[in-house]
Amino acid sequence: MFFNSLDFAIFLPIVFILYWFLANKSLKIQNLLIVAASYIFYGWWDYRFLALILFSTIIDYFIGLKLAKEQSLLKRKFLLWTSISVNLGLLGFFKYFNFFLDNFVTAFSFFGFQINSGSLNIILPVGISFYTFQTLSYTIDIYKGKLEPTKDFIIFSAFVSFFPQLVAGPIERATHLLPQFYKKRNFDYSAAIDGLKQILWGLFKKVVIADNCAYFANLIFNNSEDFSGSTLVLGALFFTFQIYGDFSGYSDIAIGTSRLFGFDLMKNFAFPYFSRDVAEFWRRWHISLSTWFRDYLYIPLGGSRGKTWMKVRNTFIIFIVSGFWHGANWTFIIWGGLNAIYFLPLLLTNRNRNNVDIVALEKKLPSLKEFLNVLITFSLTVLAWIFFRAENVTHASNYISEIFSSSLLSMPLFPDMSMALTTIILIFIFVSIEWVGRQDEYAIERIGLKWKKQFRYGMYYIIALVIMYFGNFGENQFIYFQF
Repeated sequence: MFFNSLDFAIFLPIVFILYWFLANKSLKIQNLLIVAASYIFYGWWDYRFLALILFSTIIDYFIGLKLAKEQSLLKRKFLLWTSISVNLGLLGFFKYFNFFLDNFVTAFSFFGFQINSGSLNIILPVGISFYTFQTLSYTIDIYKGKLEPTKDFIIFSAFVSFFPQLVAGPIERATHLLPQFYKKRNFDYSAAIDGLKQILWGLFKKVVIADNCAYFANLIFNNSEDFSGSTLVLGALFFTFQIYGDFSGYSDIAIGTSRLFGFDLMKNFAFPYFSRDVAEFWRRWHISLSTWFRDYLYIPLGGSRGKTWMKVRNTFIIFIVSGFWHGANWTFIIWGGLNAIYFLPLLLTNRNRNNVDIVALEKKLPSLKEFLNVLITFSLTVLAWIFFRAENVTHASNYISEIFSSSLLSMPLFPDMSMALTTIILIFIFVSIEWVGRQDEYAIERIGLKWKKQFRYGMYYIIALVIMYFGNFGENQFIYFQF
């Protein structure tokens, strides 16, 4: 079930009414309703994968209980590694089996050995990378003594399968989300209105920005050999705004939907394209994943402590693993490695924490230096996104080679140029609104709060009309569903 679908537009009000009008007297019934709604939401794609998420839930629930009682360090490690092995084993099979098999065969062919093997027709369960990491954080935090396990299976099931963030995050920590299922939740009108505003902005990002950009990004990337370097640059820019509008739009809808039910999810995007260096970009992009890797992989490896070679090693490990998390393709690994190369000079010169606050804080416009730094960081990010979007390494290499050819100086030319111009104008408006609201949780959180009510609501109606008029309602799948 997509957030931008008619199915969800019917599903959400039904669950909302049942939750606040029929189940509001009992916290247990509310939690049970969340589990039921979440399983319906997830099973809408393929009901067969409900058994998979239930299996993961049962495994980590009982391992969590055992970890709390077990005193033996050896047995505790065994329980922890059982959880890690089962969860990553399932993820590895569904997501990476064919990748490793194909590369294994290719490696042996290189040395003259011919191996006959066929790939399995494996369907990737939606959201498996997200809920796998969420349940892993639960087990690891119990092992480290940061969290007491829950004895309520319904609450734990709700934590694992919570439908707003189930299939594309944010990847919540048990220490943050799990306690919220224990607290009595009363309807908060102001929080619900705030949630609806964030849902509205998330839909704008998705159907107006991301899905319109997707049309041109797909057209140019899928036929890149037919276009000039200038057109390919435009294609890369379209994809850059597509992936941001798509993924941050999903996060906005997820966070806003959660507020309707009395839950608070972590912020997942903090205006990353206004970053002044790559380190700042990664503190603002997919925050729930980058902090997960930081806390559960980077720091245990030694982080930025130790000798220079350890800093280099740990930096490449964290970025390459992050790239591989996104998909079973060498393009993702190269994308991660390229970001490591971007990041490393900042780390080695202790400049990776130079830009912590948002750019041009409490100012209307950035300084010339800030603007140039943002432009350079954005350009490096666009270049890296080419590998992320390309079908394979050869495709990415040819795409970049053509960009740096003499055809870069020609005028961009491709079908539907007038429609593309409209999309570019929408992007410009979008970036302008994001700039104005860059110090808030989401762009339109405080815009218009001091206006008269009719003007403020007029702004919301205008956004809704823009969504209806310019939105692409083909129920385009969110990009990160494939991860």
